Amino acid sequence: CRCCADSRRHSSILYNILRSEERAASPAGQGPRRGPASRGCPCGSRRRVALKSPQVACKAASAVLVKTLRFVQNVPCFQELPLDEQLLLVRSCWAPLLVLGLAQDRVHFETVESAEPSMLQRILTTRRQGEQPPPREPAPGRPHHGPGTPHPPSAGEIQAIKGFLAKCWSLDISTKEYAYLKGTVLFNPDLPGLQCTRYIEGLQREAQQALNEHVRLIHRGDEARFAKLNVVLSLLRSINANVIAELFFRPIIGTVNMDDMLLEMLCAKL
Repeated sequence: CRCCADSRRHSSILYNILRSEERAASPAGQGPRRGPASRGCPCGSRRRVALKSPQVACKAASAVLVKTLRFVQNVPCFQELPLDEQLLLVRSCWAPLLVLGLAQDRVHFETVESAEPSMLQRILTTRRQGEQPPPREPAPGRPHHGPGTPHPPSAGEIQAIKGFLAKCWSLDISTKEYAYLKGTVLFNPDLPGLQCTRYIEGLQREAQQALNEHVRLIHRGDEARFAKLNVVLSLLRSINANVIAELFFRPIIGTVNMDDMLLEMLCAKL
């Protein structure tokens, strides 16, 4: 395939990544609101929460998702990949790219404790209706819901998202830096099933090199900035895609297969 060819226009790849990001950029919103640090026992992080203003937050997240996929579509080297490779990359990275977009657009959201029924209430309710009692909640870190099963995010999961946004805002990341970070996330050569791994690995390496060069040029007095930006990337690993879907998309569109929606959006002209 074309993507595996040895000859590529190295100078144009990251230029187009940056250009596509600039075209998708929007005016910056309000900065983060700081609140008191959470206190209490560790079990408080497992409390289920929901968006305080779902219409506002979900609309903002949906707009960021559209801009994120438009950014991906405008990267020429991504378009050179076979469609199944494109889908594999997007399905694996849409959530971290979305959270990076939320940080770039400075999207702020608040949550409230969810009025989720207790396990005893659910058992009694389902037995009255002649249904099987609900399964026990899985241990933290394991997949926590099946297709079509509502499962509000926990306070700890939301705190991970907010902590990531606060870290990005504290670094005052520029448009170019966001573009290179997104390029690093998008071109992940470690995904099982990829065929063009060497090509994708080269693109990720180029994004990292471009980020490093930009930081050395613009932030000459901050030798640790490149390392700080890579810490941002490491924080993305703690954010679960299921949590993002439950938090920002289920409240407005209900049960949805994100893979199907991403395929439809990726093939559309956004």
